[in-house]
Amino acid sequence: MKRIVLLAILALTACKEEAEAPPDPVTMTAEAVGHFCQMDLLEHPGPKAQVHLDGMPHPLFFSQVRDAEAYRRMPEQSHAISAIYVSDMAVAPDWDDPGKDNWIAADEAVYVVGAAIAGGMGAQEFVPFSDRAAARDFADRHGGVLMELADIPDDRVFGPENAPETAPSGDDDSDYLDRLRAITNTSGG
Repeated sequence: MKRIVLLAILALTACKEEAEAPPDPVTMTAEAVGHFCQMDLLEHPGPKAQVHLDGMPHPLFFSQVRDAEAYRRMPEQSHAISAIYVSDMAVAPDWDDPGKDNWIAADEAVYVVGAAIAGGMGAQEFVPFSDRAAARDFADRHGGVLMELADIPDDRVFGPENAPETAPSGDDDSDYLDRLRAITNTSGG
């Protein structure tokens, strides 16, 4: 009988842990710096992200939403993630001021992917919205397609940030080789 009671208590404890609510988003302040770049987030335009890790008292902030998604998908990422929040651009004052407290859970947002507008670090951005109509309006003005976070392919997350429109011609390779030969010839070799 004692075993049954003990097992019941353990099962209830496990259920309680599973049902714990994720941490609330944190206000972005002047002390918030990008996890990868270590730069002041308030100095950069476009949406931001915060990633809460289990057992850590403060979230990791990201200068771009795309960077936070890359962090989440990296195989090297070693901590359990308890929540990810992104700037809700549907209620943001404007692109240069994405807001300090208008966060939405990353998996609840709809994203404009491939817009012709750079994020906080000058790279292509995943622009999050709580409102699909606002996202559609943004895409109509800046290009891009609407996607759910889970549908954004890895090559959009990890691919080149600003891929060239056309592939370089063969002439660029020969120019490189000519410059390499010139350096080699002038350096005494």
